[in-house]
Amino acid sequence: MQRRIQSSLMLLSLLLLTACTGQPVETQPKPAPEPPAPIVQTPSPVEPTKYPYKAPLTGLGSQERLDSKRPIMVMINNAPPARPQSGISKADMIYEVLAEGEMTRLLSIFQSQEPDIIGPVRSIRPYFIQIGIGFDAVLVHAGGSQEALTTLARSDYSHLDEIPNGRYFWRENFRKAPHNLYTKPELLKQAMQDKNMRTTSEVPHFTFLPEDAVITEGEPATKVDLTFHSLNKAGFVYDEKEKKYMRFTAGKPHVDLSDNKQLSTTNLLVIATKHRVLDSEGRRQVDVVGPGDGYLFQQGKARKIKWKRSNGVIRAYSDAALTEEMPLLLGNTWIEILPTSPGLAQELKFQ
Repeated sequence: MQRRIQSSLMLLSLLLLTACTGQPVETQPKPAPEPPAPIVQTPSPVEPTKYPYKAPLTGLGSQERLDSKRPIMVMINNAPPARPQSGISKADMIYEVLAEGEMTRLLSIFQSQEPDIIGPVRSIRPYFIQIGIGFDAVLVHAGGSQEALTTLARSDYSHLDEIPNGRYFWRENFRKAPHNLYTKPELLKQAMQDKNMRTTSEVPHFTFLPEDAVITEGEPATKVDLTFHSLNKAGFVYDEKEKKYMRFTAGKPHVDLSDNKQLSTTNLLVIATKHRVLDSEGRRQVDVVGPGDGYLFQQGKARKIKWKRSNGVIRAYSDAALTEEMPLLLGNTWIEILPTSPGLAQELKFQ
């Protein structure tokens, strides 16, 4: 009897609670809500860097159009007291050729890049002029041989001589003259403006291989040794990782003073040309027209070539008829000019 009364009271309580709330009473627990599905964000595809233009002397991509930008060629001192030099790592092309004293000069051509400082600057010779005018370059120098200065005086070649134009140069005190003369692109641009020199030109173009090109032909050549003179030796060692030939001078890494990094080149062209000593000072006449013999070094391989000056510049050819120009890899180029006597067999060694 008591149990019935308790059950009745419980039922009555439930009915009263429902009446008060107007909602049915849940007698079973609600299931826990499912967590929301995680939001997966798909990363936006990264667009590869696109360059609308290509540099005419290196074939590398560029954000600015360079086809008509006038090159500048600076005569760089390569005597031991002048090393290491500044800025030459930014040159698109470098010609190394003998001057007096069995020392070489580095004729550095700047077009697609601009270093902060360039130097030490040295004097000019007639065959340096021949190389530079082929690029329609502004020739930057500090004096020169009498023949070279006479040539510049009676021609319309654009050049900047430090001797009457010292305000566009300066001398550093950490070196002794004549190995301490420097300039920079800002001063050279100002000189071109002051002297009404053209800033545009028809820049020579070279043939280039695709970016992913692989050189398979040729002899192994990961180490290249050059002898300009018994007291003047240079060399290059191929770096497989960098895909460049690293420069050595007198058996030591040749660095750029601007960043202390070793100089390097993607293409190494070594040619033999006729040299003739003209006077007791050791001034020379050097053939930069050709034709002649040489080797092209790329990706650790050496291929024998013929060379000649064509459309203003020295080019390598794969055939004796000089009709098949050999393409360059994308990047900078060094051209090493050695005498035909004693000849490449003694002056050039590679393995």
